[in-house]
Amino acid sequence: MTDIQILHGEIPPSCAGMRLDQALAQLFDGYSRSRLTQWLKAGQVRVNGQQLRGRDKVWGGEQVEVHAELEEQTDWQAEAIPLEIVYEDEQLLVINKPAGLVVHPAAGNPAGTLVNALLHHDAGLNTIPRAGVVHRIDKDTSGLLVVARTLTAQKSLVEQLQAHSLLREYQAVVTGVLTAGGTVDAPVGRHPVQRKRMAVVPNGKPAVTHYRVVERFRAHCWICCRLETGRTHQIRVHMAHIHHALVGDPVYGGRLRLPKGCNESLTETLRHFRRQALHAGRLGLVHPVSGETLEWKADMPADMESLLVSLRADAEAALQAEDAAWWDKP
Repeated sequence: MTDIQILHGEIPPSCAGMRLDQALAQLFDGYSRSRLTQWLKAGQVRVNGQQLRGRDKVWGGEQVEVHAELEEQTDWQAEAIPLEIVYEDEQLLVINKPAGLVVHPAAGNPAGTLVNALLHHDAGLNTIPRAGVVHRIDKDTSGLLVVARTLTAQKSLVEQLQAHSLLREYQAVVTGVLTAGGTVDAPVGRHPVQRKRMAVVPNGKPAVTHYRVVERFRAHCWICCRLETGRTHQIRVHMAHIHHALVGDPVYGGRLRLPKGCNESLTETLRHFRRQALHAGRLGLVHPVSGETLEWKADMPADMESLLVSLRADAEAALQAEDAAWWDKP
């Protein structure tokens, strides 16, 4: 199955002096260089109305039109997996992903993923790069993510991500008590030794996370994080970097920490909380066609709500015990 869609763009000034094929790779970075080269050679790319060669230079400001012939690009299979669709129109899907659901098929998870579910809902997504998913959420993180259903939407959303204008706000529960909100501005890249982990490293990609305190407990905090960039595991790595790792994080959380004298209920809750306490609760963007500013919110999942209830009850019990001890003083 093939689908023809027309891509429009303008060569940015930063590409002045580049070869056309290099500039196209930056302008339409959702597509592989081999695919862009294929379209160039097939005469499906026009620059200011003319057909150019890949090695021709561009100087910025040129208008580009690509007649993109898209074929089904993967062997991913559609699967009838339930989806919680928060919003849907011809351009976009907004999904509230549950914890435990992998986003993309991979060697360890060839099926049963969000993408498999999306292809069942809309088979046309098989012609969109990465099945329309423009930003990922870790398997054990819950919450909102947007899916592009057209090339127009995909290009617009990628541009919003690159411009840091796409709103992504997360709820998290961390260990330790933060005195105030703040910003972590630290580059994130592959761990130099443990290659499956990410870390703050000097040669990493720029990464910025803003956070504020929502509620403090005896030895934990409920915080709200806003992403300025979107690196792999960014919030998890940044909070661990400032010694406030997420509760339940199996990779960056370290050993279990229990508040001194905490009750049995909280002890059991913390011991059995086996995922990072992280939820993508708010998402905002500019609609790629209408230009309307849209925003969605997703309630915190039950396991994180229960965690907060247990932390709150422990804090109240400790305060009552402290009050009673004060009144019992001679």
